[in-house]
Amino acid sequence: MKAICWTGVNEVSVEDVPDPGLLNRRDAVVKVIASATCGSDLHLLDGYVPTMMAGDVLGHEFVGEIVEVGPDVRERRVGERVVVCSIIGCGGCHYCRQEMYSLCDNSNPNPGFLENLIGHSGAGIFAYSHALGGYAGSHAEYVRVPFVDVNAFVVPEGVSDSNAVFASDAVPTGWMGADIGGVGPGDVVAVWGCGGVGQMAMRAAALMGAERVIGIDRFPERLVMAERHAGAETIDYERTDLLGTLKELTGGRGPDVCIEAVGMEGHGTGAQYAYDRAKQALRLQTDRGIPLRQAIHACRKGGTVAVLGVYLGFVDKFPMGAVMNKALTLRSGQQHGQRYIPMLLERMAKGEIDAAHLQTHPMSLDEGPRGYRLFKEKQDGCVRAVFRPQGPEA
Repeated sequence: MKAICWTGVNEVSVEDVPDPGLLNRRDAVVKVIASATCGSDLHLLDGYVPTMMAGDVLGHEFVGEIVEVGPDVRERRVGERVVVCSIIGCGGCHYCRQEMYSLCDNSNPNPGFLENLIGHSGAGIFAYSHALGGYAGSHAEYVRVPFVDVNAFVVPEGVSDSNAVFASDAVPTGWMGADIGGVGPGDVVAVWGCGGVGQMAMRAAALMGAERVIGIDRFPERLVMAERHAGAETIDYERTDLLGTLKELTGGRGPDVCIEAVGMEGHGTGAQYAYDRAKQALRLQTDRGIPLRQAIHACRKGGTVAVLGVYLGFVDKFPMGAVMNKALTLRSGQQHGQRYIPMLLERMAKGEIDAAHLQTHPMSLDEGPRGYRLFKEKQDGCVRAVFRPQGPEA
């Protein structure tokens, strides 16, 4: 079958790879209908996530049709159209039973790397390096889904593929940010990053009753999307004093909840940004965290900072003094998508959530290198490239 593969730093190609099959009794094989690029894929592309190997199939956000199931599969059936969570849970370990699926003890067969780096291993993730399981990704014609009863969810008939594909990752990740941030009626919520996850965090905050939602970015098309589809006020941080503007908008207090939806390659301005880029390029730090620092400094006293952006290891100049002396609550995590996806699909069916506008560039698998180039370079207004094995009009 055809697949879009990582072949080296900043190198992507379309390759012929073996068709997947059932390896375990709770597996399924899914025929991919649509598979989206995600901002965290760029960390792979840029070489900041180790243990990638040439030929690894990319992609972790997808919708498809089940074509084969293992003998111990009880809930899913051949022929069902399903959205598959990007995070793989087993459903039976301590963490899965607590609905903290991204901390699953059993779905990552290669736990050693993360145990040495951060103390414990988390769950396996589709196409996110061999440190997180070495699972083949969804930018392909077919994908193997482990523990399919836990990780795949039937898509309601009225929900389009272009909408459902984002229920795999962007929508539940954004919702989790507002959830762990404790967003409630009357809150002012600021979100760093107006990409797919950031916009979905804004929409979630609005549905949870936030009085004001503020989106922060530098790309005009993303700021317009945040205003139009998430109902957010927006700030272009390159054109203003960001922290001063946030204080002014909140009567000097600061946002109640700050959600960081950028991650380890955060952009910024001035000397601090140059310093971070240099240290990351020289591998003197693994992550550059300008948006994270800004969120901590901007948040009101006693407020909450929710971190959704992917970080790998170490951030220099972490403002622990601000966290402690302002009595901030800092919460984070890879998404526990299985906790949210059924509810989110229901909201999609009711028209409360629509993420289809994120698909700015539907493409075939053969256009994979171009799609990743547009996505990485933010060219042609690309917010998400979505690959469709049957062709962009399928």
